[in-house]
Amino acid sequence: MIPFLDLKAQYRAIGPELEDAVLSVLRSCSYILGEPVERFEVNFARYCGTSAAVAVNTGTSALHMALLAAGIGPGDEVITTPTTFVATTAAIRYTGATPVFVDIDPVTWCIDPALIPDAITDRTRAILPVHLHGRLADIAAILKIARDYDLLVIEDAAQAHGAERDGLRAGAFGDIGCFSFYPGKNLGACGEGGAVVTSNPVFADTLRCLRDWGQQGRHNHVMDGYNTRMDALQGAVLDVKLRHLEDWTDRRRAVANAYHAGLSPQIMRAAGPFGPDHVGHVYAIRNANPAGLSARLNAAGVPTNTHYPVPVHLQPAHSDLGYARGSLPVAEAYADSTLSLPIHPDMAPADIDFVIDTVNRLALAPSRLTA
Repeated sequence: MIPFLDLKAQYRAIGPELEDAVLSVLRSCSYILGEPVERFEVNFARYCGTSAAVAVNTGTSALHMALLAAGIGPGDEVITTPTTFVATTAAIRYTGATPVFVDIDPVTWCIDPALIPDAITDRTRAILPVHLHGRLADIAAILKIARDYDLLVIEDAAQAHGAERDGLRAGAFGDIGCFSFYPGKNLGACGEGGAVVTSNPVFADTLRCLRDWGQQGRHNHVMDGYNTRMDALQGAVLDVKLRHLEDWTDRRRAVANAYHAGLSPQIMRAAGPFGPDHVGHVYAIRNANPAGLSARLNAAGVPTNTHYPVPVHLQPAHSDLGYARGSLPVAEAYADSTLSLPIHPDMAPADIDFVIDTVNRLALAPSRLTA
């Protein structure tokens, strides 16, 4: 069985660098925020092309703190996509605001900008697009809508570290960008981690205050805050890994483009080829019987995953929002038909060829999916 994700191979490649960084933190006996986190914040902001990065403990906290810093709260509505991990919606609800779902584009699987204006009400405060699987959403169209309606744009870039279009990177297009450093992400911590990037100094100052109990200076609590600080160990780890991210991204794109070229045209797959605006976090295909195909692939030595089998608007936790099956048909068709193939920077050419040959051999007859 080839690995779906091979963090052990990553560690073998950069283990000494990571160990030196971690030992330095351990010997300092300073474990929360501090110089390692500050150094990573400076370097990650520079990488994203923003003036500030504020490191937090998880990607979920990044979304939550960003929404709060932007003034989102009870009575507000935030437009987002149902095709995402549930944290996107949970963060909106943590603020007391209401998520409003818009269906996805059938080609990119990101939020469909053409449908956003019809979802805007006098309570709408922000649009929260998700750069799904590492592909930038149609951010130019989203930004134009936001300008026309005087809305904020808060990017969920948790899967899109370094995705680039027109000289800008994910997180730098909107008012605020949010990242996760969960270990399986393209830039992953050795544990949990997240960050918010922005070029708005007021947002940046508010974020720093919110993550540390609402403090401005020690023992000066000026607002209701949270304990969402990043550990120094994770800051040190991420700063090491950031130096390798561009190389890893190039290798991920190479895997994705090999899949795109080698898989049968009868197999529905992510739109390609993959360029700078897609960092190859996930490579998904679609099939009329994804569970059956997944079982056959796993038995043949190709592990699979699903991102995401139940769209957020149909999750039981969010049934009170009033969405029923059929309300967002493109997202539902996608969820009913998708499975993800192995993709990581350390895939050997032989493993890539094995995945392509096995999928081509075992995939079911072409599906008649309608999005």
